[in-house]
Amino acid sequence: MSVRSSIRRVLASTIGEQRVRRLGDVEWQARQQVASRVEPSDERTRVAAPGDGAAAERKARRARRAARRRRKLRESVAASEAAFNFEAPTMSRHDLLAALHANLAPRTYLEIGVRDGRSLTLSRATTIGVDPAFEVTSPVACDLRLVKATSDEFFAAADAREHFAGLPVDLAFIDGLHHAEFAYRDFFNTEAWCGPASVIVLDDVMPRTADEASRAGGDGVQAGDVFKAVEIIRERRPDLTVIPVNTRRTGMLVVLGVDPTSTVLRDRYDEVVARLESDDPQSVPDHVLRRTGAVDAAALAASPIWARLLELRDRGADRADVAAAIAEIGGPVTPRS
Repeated sequence: MSVRSSIRRVLASTIGEQRVRRLGDVEWQARQQVASRVEPSDERTRVAAPGDGAAAERKARRARRAARRRRKLRESVAASEAAFNFEAPTMSRHDLLAALHANLAPRTYLEIGVRDGRSLTLSRATTIGVDPAFEVTSPVACDLRLVKATSDEFFAAADAREHFAGLPVDLAFIDGLHHAEFAYRDFFNTEAWCGPASVIVLDDVMPRTADEASRAGGDGVQAGDVFKAVEIIRERRPDLTVIPVNTRRTGMLVVLGVDPTSTVLRDRYDEVVARLESDDPQSVPDHVLRRTGAVDAAALAASPIWARLLELRDRGADRADVAAAIAEIGGPVTPRS
């Protein structure tokens, strides 16, 4: 038993438990007043209610630390956007995903990183959502299988593909743990499930500051270091059409021309893992911060490539046909250097 608990027990036997609780509340309020003078909290921080004084104090400290992180991140992002002055995004990630669902009419949809299920609401396809701690609060209208597991556990499961009844993944959205090595593995594991006309989308590939690229994460505001996985995919797989897209807040990557038979990324994982797992602070390349070569989301969504991919998918075209269609259409489908 702690000293604090012993004192509380003695006081309770002397003056009564109710009066001890009142004293605890008075002490808690006094601590909060002192804390607010020494370290003012963010205006959006809600301080925990009194009860167990020690637990409430810990909760309040966590809330203040989270508020400081959010405030620091907002300030660094504002400074970065002012310095680099990249074009204002025309779409959010959900806007672009909605356009892809509408244009591609996917038969199957795979989502890594479900969270509250907001992006699942866009699907009308046979869908698998994977997340070790999902809390779906949004209404969904698709044939959905939710898997509570890490993506590595999911892909290793013998029955993982059963829900798709032999069909390839037509559209995939990777938004799991924001660590480069996980995004990298999620990409090559997902590609193995695809067809030549499939589309894979990765989220959070363009952090606006080194703070936003932190692997530490927290409060759902960090992009993490997924950008490193993108750099290596570009290097190791020049056969892919890799399109960075300027979306709110932290950019997306759309990948076309996938090859489910390729094992290049998987086979060379040990060669690149040290680059993927490098510690904070992250060194974010200037072209990522400036969003160099990132295409406009609305222009990409309006491209005729999606109708062509749908046509090619339905007639069972091969990668050569897909590559020819991408080269022919060009425009925002061909990333600027």
